[in-house]
Amino acid sequence: MEQLKYNLPSKAQPTNRDAVLVGVTASGNCEVLLEKGEDTAQCSVDIQTSARGFGQIWQAVLADFAERKNAGGLKIEIHDVGATPAVVSLRLDQAIEAWENQHGQ
Repeated sequence: MEQLKYNLPSKAQPTNRDAVLVGVTASGNCEVLLEKGEDTAQCSVDIQTSARGFGQIWQAVLADFAERKNAGGLKIEIHDVGATPAVVSLRLDQAIEAWENQHGQ
């Protein structure tokens, strides 16, 4: 397992919600957990992945996400079992959508 950590600048996420978990940890997939973080000017991302040596690709996918979405103030944990960059991007988008669409908060 490889562990990666990133702190990326992003617009602040204005909503304070309960933690959100999307995806599954299975062959060729990943799960993404979103929680409220500390610094509203950036999102922190912790990754555990079975695919070693792809740090630059992770950086590119996460930088794209942080630029497209309001992820500042979020703590993101990703458990990966060989997901492609497209699947990772999809899971991140699903997680932020679920975060923003929680009812009763």
